Amino acid sequence: MIASFAPILPAAPKILILGTMPGAVSLAEQQYYAHKQNHFWKILFAVLAEVPVPDSYAERLELLHGHGIALWDVLEYCERQGSLDSNIRNPKENDILGLLEKHPSITDIVFNGQQSHKFFTRAFGQITGVALHVMPSTSPAHTMKFEDKRAAWSQVIRRSTI
Repeated sequence: MIASFAPILPAAPKILILGTMPGAVSLAEQQYYAHKQNHFWKILFAVLAEVPVPDSYAERLELLHGHGIALWDVLEYCERQGSLDSNIRNPKENDILGLLEKHPSITDIVFNGQQSHKFFTRAFGQITGVALHVMPSTSPAHTMKFEDKRAAWSQVIRRSTI
């Protein structure tokens, strides 16, 4: 079994970005989206700060806090060989409903890829009062062009952080 991380929570989050489960590199580094080829941080910095991604993980997290973005994973535990979501077995979900109750300021959930959305809807269905947005996965395994990923994410992130 592998375990996800604690959520990253600013004071009054507006958006909750949900991945599925950290990949092998992220688990080893104990950082969200630590794989150098994952586009997550590059997309967020391109959309929100228009500066290169800093090397410092603390500076990366400051961007989230400054824009009211919470970050977590749908799954708390699972079995998985490698990093692909398609290899996930025996998943157990995080207490996302509890997080939403504690943080009613969250109005949007943004899914980093189809798999996180699939696991979420299977466990929780629709959430009244919260908009759900499925974005292209930032994983290097998802071969969509970076500019197309950035454009899709930009529409939701900019609208939701205003």
